[in-house]
Order: sequence, then structure tokens, then C-alpha cells
Amino acid sequence: MEQNKYPHITDPDIQAYCNKYSTSVPEYIQHLGRLTEPIGNTQMLSGNFLGQFLSIISLMLAPKNILEVGSFTGYGALCLQRGLQPDGQIITLEKNKELKGFYLQVEGPDFSNIHQMIGDAAEIIDGLNQTFDLVFIDAAKRQYISYYDLILPKLRKGGVILADNVLWKGKVVTDFNDNLGEGLDAFNQHVFKDERVENIILPIDDGVNLIFKK
Repeated sequence: MEQNKYPHITDPDIQAYCNKYSTSVPEYIQHLGRLTEPIGNTQMLSGNFLGQFLSIISLMLAPKNILEVGSFTGYGALCLQRGLQPDGQIITLEKNKELKGFYLQVEGPDFSNIHQMIGDAAEIIDGLNQTFDLVFIDAAKRQYISYYDLILPKLRKGGVILADNVLWKGKVVTDFNDNLGEGLDAFNQHVFKDERVENIILPIDDGVNLIFKK
């Protein structure tokens, strides 16, 4: 089945309208997006619309400790940093050592409160002893359940997890889902059945599961 045969998550005209009348992320974050283009895989960037969503959630929560699972070039981390408390920190995890510190190429606020760790995300999460206020998951789709189960005990009561790509280009509602989409569908069902949380799946960008720990 061709890609354009999958259902639109958001009508393109509605998405264009939302983009037009939504505040853009700061220029230094946009610059990081442009720097990412030559290395390819730009679909892995959060992008301006989702990036602004991350920024606003962070600004609303004013978190002290943030965990990001999947740095890529650091676009999401810079968006999340905007709401961080002055004495707070972000731990961002990335498996590709060649991308370590990529975000340091841009001039912006002090990035010393962003701590990037390279390696297997599940192994690193298991060894962390912080309590987190806000978590953003955007990494290996088949491992979302494993990440979630490791993270939830480390998330404070009232904390929030944001899981990206959970509608997987609309494939999760079709009979033509792929392996990654099946993993995301299983994750969404896993969260829905977990009585420790409340959640809402938002049909924005590629789908975001917003999870609140009771």
C-alpha cells in the first residue's frame, strides 16, 4: 500500500493553518534544524510545530529534571530546556556516538545543564537514580514499552511522559501496519491499561501520547 494511501493524522489544510498561527521556536533552535539537513534523516527532528509543543509543556511544568530518550542532533532537548528551572538538568540519551554534542554548534543559552549520555537507552535508564518531572521518548519504537516500564518508577507523582510517533503516519489504524507501528500500537494499549497513569493521544505531528502519573 502506498504511503499516501494511509489516513492523514491531520488534514493538511488544518495543519498548515495551525503552523501559520503557532509561535515558532527560537531562531537558534531553527538554526540547529538547518545544520541537521546535510547529515540526512531530518524526519527524525522534532521540527518546529512539535518543538513548540515540547517547549510549551516544559514552560508550563517548569521541570527540574528532564529525561529525553533519543537525542538525535539535540533539537528536542533545546526545546525542552526552555522551561527548565535555573538549577535543573536535562539528561538526554543517544546511541549514535557520532552525534554527541551536535547541538553545541549553535549559539544560544547556556547548554551546560544538558547532559548527553551515549549508549543503550534501556541500560542507561536502568542505572539512573534521579526522579524526573518530564520525560520525552523518541527512540527505538519497538522498545517503547521497555523504556516506559523503566521510567515510570523514576517519574514523580504528577510528572508527565511525552511519547512521540505513536500514530506512526496513520498506519496504526490500518490493516497494513508495519513492525514498528505494531510496537507503537502495543505501547499505546499498554499505557491505556496502566492504572497508575492517565493519558491522552494527541493527533498532532506523527501522534503524541501524553501520559500523566497519578
